[in-house]
Amino acid sequence: MGVFAYFASHTDQVLRLTLEQLQLAFFGVIYGLLVGIPLGVLISRYRKLADPVMWFANTLQTIPALAMIGFVMIFAGPNRSTGIIVLFFYSLMPIIRSTYTGITGVDPSIIEAARGMGMTRLQILRMVQLPLALAVILVGIRVAMVIAIGSASIMSLGGAGSLGQLIFAGIDRVQNAMILAGALPAVALAVAAELGIGALERRLTPRGLRVAAAAERQHSKSW
Repeated sequence: MGVFAYFASHTDQVLRLTLEQLQLAFFGVIYGLLVGIPLGVLISRYRKLADPVMWFANTLQTIPALAMIGFVMIFAGPNRSTGIIVLFFYSLMPIIRSTYTGITGVDPSIIEAARGMGMTRLQILRMVQLPLALAVILVGIRVAMVIAIGSASIMSLGGAGSLGQLIFAGIDRVQNAMILAGALPAVALAVAAELGIGALERRLTPRGLRVAAAAERQHSKSW
């Protein structure tokens, strides 16, 4: 049976598992945002915390997926929560780093001007720093989402569902059509996330910054 014939005869199953894959990635990244952005803001205020927080987040990301799934399953059991928790851990590093980089990259003169206008620290953060850092933060969100979508397939080993069920069942039965029926939607989701968030990122980046970034890339290539 070819892959298109498999899609045609198992449309409902493929769509259901694709939705599960997307939900796992979405909730993993959402929880990553709820934790990662405040942490990025915190370490931008208290720079001594930056290295230990970055080290911890980076360590989480280097743990192999199977080992992480096994560890989380001890506490959460073989279910959807295990997949979401693992993807949450993997999304932290790019979100924390991009938030920290975006906020610390805001021109100090702009912050001083805001202080001169009588703004409080919270107002400066909410009305000046976060809006100016948004384009950079979106870079981290894009990376986190692509990682989450790509990693969500293996979460089926933790009882979380997803397209990994088709992929691993196809490997076990040596059925290429089943493998591709799981792999192709996963690739499509990752590409869609990359293009969609990338377009939003470009739209929110001021034109002057885009021109400067393009010139910097061209200068790097010339070397």
